[in-house]
Amino acid sequence: MMDWIPVVLVTFKVLVLGTGMFFAIKWHYDQGAKETEKAMERRAVLRTSGMVAAVFLLLLLGLGFVTLVFGKMFGLDLSMP
Repeated sequence: MMDWIPVVLVTFKVLVLGTGMFFAIKWHYDQGAKETEKAMERRAVLRTSGMVAAVFLLLLLGLGFVTLVFGKMFGLDLSMP
């Protein structure tokens, strides 16, 4: 007659280690996906901030141009000394 204790303990050990390995691999995979997601989010933030800076500079140049046009239209002396 075979002892049942080694069979039960080895089966339990395989189940526990298999479950542990599964969750370890899943955790590492999720961490990698999170890093990829953060990198994509970082790129999106940089792209958006660059677009906002470009729009701000264009608006600033447009405001300067409109100021010069109105200054000349109203007869202000805008020449550099």
